Amino acid sequence: MVSARGHLSLEELRQRVESGEIDTVQVAATDCYGRLVGKRYDAEFFLEAAVRHGSHFCDYLFTVDMEMNPVPGYAFSNWERGYGDVHMEPDFSTLRIISWLDRTALVLCDTYTAHGHQSVEIAPRSILRRQVAAAAEHDWQVMGASELEYYLLQDSYRSAHAKGYDGLDPAGHYIEDYHLFQGTREEPFTAAARRHLRDSGIPVENSKGEWGLGQHELNVRYTELLEMADRHTIFKQCLREIAELQGLSLTFMAKYRDDQAGSSCHIHLSLWKDGENAFVGDLQEGPARCSETFRHFLGGWMAHAPEVMVFYAPTINSYKRYQSESWAPTGLAWSHDNRTAGFRVVGEGSSLRIECRIPGADCNPYLAFAASLASGLDGIAQRIEPPPMFEGDVYQASHVPQVPTSLRDAIDRFSSSEFARAAFGPEVVDHYTHFYRSEQAAYDRAVTDWERKRYFERI
Repeated sequence: MVSARGHLSLEELRQRVESGEIDTVQVAATDCYGRLVGKRYDAEFFLEAAVRHGSHFCDYLFTVDMEMNPVPGYAFSNWERGYGDVHMEPDFSTLRIISWLDRTALVLCDTYTAHGHQSVEIAPRSILRRQVAAAAEHDWQVMGASELEYYLLQDSYRSAHAKGYDGLDPAGHYIEDYHLFQGTREEPFTAAARRHLRDSGIPVENSKGEWGLGQHELNVRYTELLEMADRHTIFKQCLREIAELQGLSLTFMAKYRDDQAGSSCHIHLSLWKDGENAFVGDLQEGPARCSETFRHFLGGWMAHAPEVMVFYAPTINSYKRYQSESWAPTGLAWSHDNRTAGFRVVGEGSSLRIECRIPGADCNPYLAFAASLASGLDGIAQRIEPPPMFEGDVYQASHVPQVPTSLRDAIDRFSSSEFARAAFGPEVVDHYTHFYRSEQAAYDRAVTDWERKRYFERI
């Protein structure tokens, strides 16, 4: 049997290794930030050993900061426990060609303890797996998509670093939202990204210019939620590495510049049962004909958004994106096809779905998807009703609850959330509370360019 385009069975991998088409296999997972971490295996050794025995990574990967410094204070892994190994078990359904790298394949892994082979609860893919399994207990298949925006720069990563990431040259010199001509200037990069994603088992829908200088969006097709998180993760790696190979750079920061639009990760979700969209029904909500399942999923997703905000907006920078009339939501309202709302209902019939516009492009997709699904499932279980549909400009609605405005506020809500502890477990909540508080503390200690420019001479 021939695998879907870009995907590989183990037998197909063996054939390509024997022919010399593939000589390297990347074995990878994501850390808490959502970065791919792992090892590059000689392909022959991978087939001889890793296929049967998996791989081992140092467990400190789930407790480091952005600079890879071990952060004290975690129960999961620390100096006292000696920073041992975790067992990485390849999920061979993710085995694929990485077409933008020479003779390379990739497989993503699930994380288990090195002794006893227990699932590592705090690993991002484990967290999403548990929520997908919770939905499956009710015979629901969860379908989703994420829309990622990014800024493309003419500077290489090395030159951007040398400039202190200041004064960089954007790929576009005017706002290009939907403009085909400006998009043509970026097409050598964007077309390569579309082709390589397609050829690496990530089907592409389209790409378009966005509302910032050099800002773009490239959308891949929706699929089952865990596979969508995998696609999202590989998508980011693909685009970064193509930029590196072309002497360019790009950023998935939520707010790259204070005078430009933020970059989002809009999440689309729907539940399916017996091949039918379970959100479709006989209830009328504005233009949408929907089910009670839809209403309660939406109600739960909205009700719990402030408690799980750290999974949607995980960095200090994330919260700079939430500004009035910025295309990023500030109000926790829902509406039909209204881009000022935090929750936008789109589609009809089998395409009916809920779009959450809160997450930024800097989110870890496994965590953001898990938070979304857990919230919706709790809404169904508790029969949480959504507020009335909002019509008009949500930015101007002072009575609508607002999204948390700082990482510090979001951490406090998450750490004290009974819902989060019930949905994800105390170990997960405590681990990520410490993770985000460490991020906040690093920022609190930093002296910024803003401070120097403002105070150096005039204070």
